[in-house]
Amino acid sequence: MTSAPGHPTGDPSRTDRLLIVTPHPSGQLPADVLRDMLGDDAFDTPRREAFLRRIFLDGDPYTDLLFSVPGARHAQAPWSRFAADLNRERDDRDDNGVLKLMGFDRAPLYPAGWTPGDDTRETRLRRIWDPFDAQLTAELRGAALMIVGHSMAPTGPALGNDTGVPRPAICLMPGTPAQPTFPHALWSELQRACQDAFAPIIAASPDPRVTIGEPWATDTLSRAHSERSGVPAFGIEFNAGLYLQGGQPIDPAIRALNAAFGVFAHAALDLLP
Repeated sequence: MTSAPGHPTGDPSRTDRLLIVTPHPSGQLPADVLRDMLGDDAFDTPRREAFLRRIFLDGDPYTDLLFSVPGARHAQAPWSRFAADLNRERDDRDDNGVLKLMGFDRAPLYPAGWTPGDDTRETRLRRIWDPFDAQLTAELRGAALMIVGHSMAPTGPALGNDTGVPRPAICLMPGTPAQPTFPHALWSELQRACQDAFAPIIAASPDPRVTIGEPWATDTLSRAHSERSGVPAFGIEFNAGLYLQGGQPIDPAIRALNAAFGVFAHAALDLLP
């Protein structure tokens, strides 16, 4: 089934069985976390706003808009990934784990020597990670598909496994053949539906490919919640170069990506029984 760009097809009565998760759109920090990071500079407006802008751009900026689909279920994180990364396991203590001590440029987020004690860690996870986990569990009841929306830097950052490597326009993350979060037999159709929906937008990008598993095969939320609920899930990454220039949003590009995502999301839903 085909449609004009920006005009989803499929059964509209199924849209409310689609759950769209955006774990990283926010640039906000709870006041106590902000003060842990900045100390007295939290009360210096220029320094505070510059720091929060850095936090916002080091997340997945504007993904709340990019992945919005009318009529679908949505779970949007209210706090920055640097307060607690909801796309990590609760007990992940790695550098890039659930509580991060540095940004993706490896610049520290906290004063020298600061680390969260066990009480601080548990308090933050109970306040931020646990409620979001519970929300997803509730929203997945009766859902047919979960899509987790992310954005990625145009090249791999200092903190990561692909430092300096140019990235494709779009990456789909349906798991691995051995552990799929979305049915492996449908991967080719999913990739083709994505290519068709976004073709006019990504054609002029430096790397117009829609990849599966490059640079990532799985996102933690899709893996964890598809295992627990049985609901098919996959993550999708937009190259931020498609819609940001010098850290500023390109409004027509955001509108076009959102419209194309609506087409793709309905096509992905229609692949499932």
